[in-house]
Amino acid sequence: MRRASFLTRFCQTFSLPVNSNTCYHFLSTLCFSCCVTGRVADRLKPAYSRLLATDPRHLHEKLHATNSGPTTVTIRSLSLRPVLLSAVALLALEGCKPSNAPPQLPPQPVGVVTLTPQAVAVHTSLPGRTDAFEIAHVRPQVTGVIEKRLFVEGSDVNAGEQLYQIDPSRYQATYDSARGQLLQAEATAATASAKVARYRVLVRDHAVSKQDYDDAVAAEKQARGQILTAKGQVESAQVDLAYTRMHAPISGRIGRTLMTVGALVTSNQTSDLAVITRLDPIYVDVNMPAVTLLRLRREVASGRIHPQPDGKVPVVLTMDDGAAYEQSGRMALSEVNVDTSTSTVVVRAIMPNPQKLLLPGMYVHAQLDEGTDPQALLVPQEAVSRNTHGDPQVWVVQPDNTANLRAVQLGQAIGSGWLVTDGLKAGERVVVSGVQKITPGAKVTPHEAKPQPASDAATPAKNGQ
Repeated sequence: MRRASFLTRFCQTFSLPVNSNTCYHFLSTLCFSCCVTGRVADRLKPAYSRLLATDPRHLHEKLHATNSGPTTVTIRSLSLRPVLLSAVALLALEGCKPSNAPPQLPPQPVGVVTLTPQAVAVHTSLPGRTDAFEIAHVRPQVTGVIEKRLFVEGSDVNAGEQLYQIDPSRYQATYDSARGQLLQAEATAATASAKVARYRVLVRDHAVSKQDYDDAVAAEKQARGQILTAKGQVESAQVDLAYTRMHAPISGRIGRTLMTVGALVTSNQTSDLAVITRLDPIYVDVNMPAVTLLRLRREVASGRIHPQPDGKVPVVLTMDDGAAYEQSGRMALSEVNVDTSTSTVVVRAIMPNPQKLLLPGMYVHAQLDEGTDPQALLVPQEAVSRNTHGDPQVWVVQPDNTANLRAVQLGQAIGSGWLVTDGLKAGERVVVSGVQKITPGAKVTPHEAKPQPASDAATPAKNGQ
């Protein structure tokens, strides 16, 4: 109201029509020519106060008197005029400034997903290495020269199949000699037995002395002892002779031969002739952190995780190249000792390997089925962001449709979502799209986003075979 009366007074003083457009252009020109620095505004404040207290007619007469003659103009009157004009211009243009308050933005549309409990199979993915189910190092048990190699390197052999033939001539001779000594011992024993039988009758008739009879009995026992000794030598020679024919102790795949035909081998050598490995089934040794094992046991004890009804823990593998292994296995055992250097426990799984695709020493990723969480909350992966410390956080829409950023704790990735362990509750709405234009506390317009499939990992796994 005060500014409007001043604008009318200004127009009357300078004989200007009371028209907003005319006054605006006039005052804009004055402001541009007079307000060169910021100090002008401070100097205009006293003049502006005097101007408001001056009668318009008196001010008009004063200004006309100042311009009436060239010789009557004073320095004071010349300096007052631009000051007054600048004050008028600044006051008039003050109402033209834009407001400092930011405009109210409309609510930002965002896509949300309402968290609902669901039963999911909880897995633990750990690195591991394959190990042979059975392994046999083929070494000679007798000394001799290899005459034959009876297998194809890299082929599958059966238990009992002959692999090598060592020169048996010396062992055959030893066996034959032992057999001859056995026959001699048996003949000697037969003679001694017959002599004892005759002396038994004669000693009753006092035809022979008691001493002769006792000597005959002792000779018979000695002959029988020689038979046992000869039999042992025969059996030993027979075993050595059999060792010249080297057979496969287990079924499996045999590797390359390390000794060729004509090579001399000894019974006490430490080097192998070949190695046989059983590949079906095959072991997978996984190093599980001790804290993971403790967490799993606590969750099972509290009832949060329900183990498989048969007590088995299914295991599936992912190859080192990222391909999924078709066969599923089961956990066989867990070591009772924790490795002090790594704080891990060795968990061994048994995997079927009919196609011999897995070989000992391969690096794999083993996924152990911990059990089923009947009240699991899964948050979509696209809803999760990270703060400067790397901690996960999500945007949550409150009941009044305001968006707030909340820190959460996440477990493993299951399908296209993260398993929530803390920070969210069932029924809360999590923003999955449109987070780029929202700020904490801002109003949003939520709409339910299309849920993504959780993939097969979110369904209970089948029992391992």
